[in-house]
Amino acid sequence: MEYHYRPQGVCSTEIIFNVENGIVKSLKVVNGCNGNLQGIAKLVEGMKVEEVIHRLKGITCGRKPTSCPDQIARAFEAYLKQ
Repeated sequence: MEYHYRPQGVCSTEIIFNVENGIVKSLKVVNGCNGNLQGIAKLVEGMKVEEVIHRLKGITCGRKPTSCPDQIARAFEAYLKQ
């Protein structure tokens, strides 16, 4: 099943992902730093959702209190709370 999350406080505008049995099957981030976000998407494929959260949560971007990786972690946290 495909999940959608609207990030806040960053350049990206949507996070779309698929999870199967607690494992990330796909991740796409719309807008933002395209090359970096494609790289992150490839790196997290096959990872457990909890591991992605652990690795990405709390990363900031410049003076912003969040970042696209942090928003990815928040998207997966929201998924787990469903």
